[in-house]
Amino acid sequence: MAFPGRAIRGRIPHEIWRAVHLLTYLGAALGIAHQLTARYFAANTCALWLWALLHIAVVVLLVRYRIVVPVRQALRHNLRVLEVRAEGPAVFSVVMRGDGLDELAAESGQFFRWRFLQRRIWHSALPFSLSAPVRDDKLRITVKAVGNHTRRIRRLRPGTRVLATGPFGAMTAHRRKRRKVLLLAGGVGITPMRALFETLPGGPGDITLLYRAGSEDQLVLREELEAIAAFRQAGLHYLLGPSDASFNPLAPQTLRGLVPDLARRDVYLCGPHGMTVAATAALVRAGVPQKRIHTESFAL
Repeated sequence: MAFPGRAIRGRIPHEIWRAVHLLTYLGAALGIAHQLTARYFAANTCALWLWALLHIAVVVLLVRYRIVVPVRQALRHNLRVLEVRAEGPAVFSVVMRGDGLDELAAESGQFFRWRFLQRRIWHSALPFSLSAPVRDDKLRITVKAVGNHTRRIRRLRPGTRVLATGPFGAMTAHRRKRRKVLLLAGGVGITPMRALFETLPGGPGDITLLYRAGSEDQLVLREELEAIAAFRQAGLHYLLGPSDASFNPLAPQTLRGLVPDLARRDVYLCGPHGMTVAATAALVRAGVPQKRIHTESFAL
């Protein structure tokens, strides 16, 4: 029987899920305190100190990467919201400006954990991928409003200070093994793919992007994608239709029809969990080795 955690997570608001998650720190602290009072440690001072030092090391790492690093980055880069603009139904981009952003060494395909220091949202650090390469002093993310926190991000005021922790993620150009690449995106999972579509090295025909969406009006960043495709002479195809339709746009024969040399390509895949699972299975049946399918499930 499948573990129901993912289904339960989808029904719980992010605020409650995060509060429960943070309570694990309290539980761990109480557990450690209880361990240190055990009879075994009372009779073995060396073991007591070793066990205590191990936990202190964990606490130091947590403080460093949860507090010190984000605050230091915030002071160094002075990242602030420049503008928030609509991109489609319930989808918007947040453009931020900062200093010395090249020092972040952020690559297309990676994500940060973003904390926007505005009332009612400052306490949450949410993961969003870069939807465009870092350019000079600007970063951009593209967000779909699916809960209270993402809806509040839509109302960010220009000048709002931003704490960004990262970059994280390995779905970058470094994982590439083949000259030709297929990028396969579903829904708002197009955001890291859009950045990769622009920056992955390749000549005409080397890069192809397949974008799965329920309908044409759900396509995000369409004008940018088409401009990149025209400039780079890259392939771009939209896989449209409801997920319960009789025609499956992710069927192996459909993928092979759009990308005849599919089995000889690296594949970067990003989308909702269900789409990612289905697409991975279809790609394997279409002849793509599992080791050449680089995935990231796009969900909070």
